[in-house]
Amino acid sequence: MIRAIFILLTLFPIAGFGQPLATQLVEAAMARTHQQVSYNGAYFSIAYPNGDVPQHLGVCTDVVIRSYRTLGIDLQKEVHEDMLAHFNQYPSKRIWGLSHTDKNIDHRRVPNLQVYFSRHGERLANSSKKEDYHAGELVTWNLPGNLPHIGIVSDQRNLLTGNPLIIHNIGSGPEISDMLFAYKITGHYRFMPENNY
Repeated sequence: MIRAIFILLTLFPIAGFGQPLATQLVEAAMARTHQQVSYNGAYFSIAYPNGDVPQHLGVCTDVVIRSYRTLGIDLQKEVHEDMLAHFNQYPSKRIWGLSHTDKNIDHRRVPNLQVYFSRHGERLANSSKKEDYHAGELVTWNLPGNLPHIGIVSDQRNLLTGNPLIIHNIGSGPEISDMLFAYKITGHYRFMPENNY
C-alpha cells in the first residue's frame, strides 16, 4: 500500500509535497504574478512575526518575502533576529542612520536582505553568463537613481535570448520578464533553508 502511494506521488506529485524547495519557491513567486498589487514602498507598522503590509500593496522585496512565507519561512522574523544579534553587520546605520532594528521595515530593504542571504545562504558569482543562474536563486540589481532591486530567477527562459526570466516587482506589480541583464547585478544568492520547512 505504501509503495503504491509512493509510486502515485512520484507520477502525480501533490503541489509542494516532495518537490525541491527551489521549485516550491518559483511556484509561490509565480502565483504572486497573478495578484493585483500596486507599487507602494511606504512605511507601515505591521504585526510581528508573520506581519505583512496590505496585500494589494508592495515592492520588490515583498515578492520575495511573500513567496518564502508561502513555504513557511518568515523573513521578517529571520532578518529581525539576525539583526538583533549582529546589527553592525547590516548597513542600517550607514545607509539610513539607524541605531537599532525596526521589525516593520528591515526585512523589506534590499541591502538588508543581501546581508542576510550572504550570512545564511550562499553568495554566488555575479556572472554575465545566463547558464550560471538557476531557478529559485535570488538576484539583486542597482537601478538608475541608485535604487536597489531584487527578484527571483524563474524556471522559464526567453526562447530568443535563452535568458532565465525573473519574477519581480519593478513598479507595475509582480511580473515575470527577461530583465536579468538589463541593469547592473549587485548580488546573486541561493537561500534554501530546507531544515526550516
